[in-house]
Amino acid sequence: MNSLLEEMPGVAVLPEAPPTSVSASSLDSNPSLAANPETCSLENYLALPDHSMDERIAAAREKLGSQVILLGHHYQRDEVIRFADATGDSYKLSKIAAQTGARYIVFCGVHFMAESADLLGREDLTDEQGNTIAQQVILPDLNAGCSMADMAEISQVEAAWEVLTHLGLSDETIPLTYMNSAAAIKAFCGERGGLVCTSSNARAAFEWAFERGKRIFFLPDQHLGRNTGYAMGIPLDQMPVWDPWALQGGQSKANLEAGKIILWKGHCSVHQRFLPSHVDQVRAKYPGIQVIVHPECRWEVCQKADALGSTERLIQLVEEAPEGSMFAIGTEIHLVNRLAKRFAEQGKKIITLDDSGCLCTTMYRISPQHLAWALENLIEGRVVNQIQVKKTVKHWARIALDRMLEI
Repeated sequence: MNSLLEEMPGVAVLPEAPPTSVSASSLDSNPSLAANPETCSLENYLALPDHSMDERIAAAREKLGSQVILLGHHYQRDEVIRFADATGDSYKLSKIAAQTGARYIVFCGVHFMAESADLLGREDLTDEQGNTIAQQVILPDLNAGCSMADMAEISQVEAAWEVLTHLGLSDETIPLTYMNSAAAIKAFCGERGGLVCTSSNARAAFEWAFERGKRIFFLPDQHLGRNTGYAMGIPLDQMPVWDPWALQGGQSKANLEAGKIILWKGHCSVHQRFLPSHVDQVRAKYPGIQVIVHPECRWEVCQKADALGSTERLIQLVEEAPEGSMFAIGTEIHLVNRLAKRFAEQGKKIITLDDSGCLCTTMYRISPQHLAWALENLIEGRVVNQIQVKKTVKHWARIALDRMLEI
């Protein structure tokens, strides 16, 4: 199970840590768990149906109390997110993690989100003996990755930067990365004078970069970069796409030199599925409907939409709309369905932009079984699937995040 993240530079995966101060009292109060070493075997959990986990998760949450905070991303399945203490997009949840006094952060999201929580997590907590300790971040299933983040591997990015350096372009280029990237990519940008951005502050980050350089090298989502640049008045032909699998990124020196934004060839597998034809079809079927989409969608889709916005912004647009409004939303299906149920009483009709449904399959990997397994291991004093960014990577990645916060 650990092989996916063990191969990622800058990330340490710690399947089990030595027993913490939780263990003694927990084992005494729950002798059945202590007596049965097989109780917390993941394989035993996966053999059980989803609904059978509900009481066990609730009981574990109550026993662990304030020692644990459970964070749920908007794209998480209902069977898991119902137990979350807080819901939100990746950056909102990471900020919550940084502010909490909980000893353990159980992040029901994907691996780059857990990394971000570790980057921003506190290291000034104290245990029962008065010792200074750091928060520990747990990802219930290590296979919950992100296809977009995986499209920019650090070795490929470093190789691309070497080419830009050889062409004499790196000194006047500022590297920026989307929050949806590995910690090693964030560190890469931080070490070279760049920063991290979110979908909601991408424009501010681009303006910051243009004050310091001639062009931007944007990772890893080409669509967010293109949509942001176009909204700032940058022509499409001044945003060349760097293909990491092609010689010199598939671009001539002239194209790269003339470019204002060099876009990494990456995308979100969920949002790229939305097509311009989907917008046309939904408008024809529902006259007057508002089409709102995430800026990770294709440029052609965003041009046809009524509004673009981060996950939090899309929710806000629905919240602020008058009763009886209709929306077709271009984002992950779990969030769309959740909004449809939430606002049905207000007469708001909310549908997905693509009626075939766009599921984040990697987010879906985190199941009630994985969550129950992680929590009940904590009761026994074992930290499973801890995500811990290496100190050298954390230093520069944190700098990149801090620069974003200063914008």
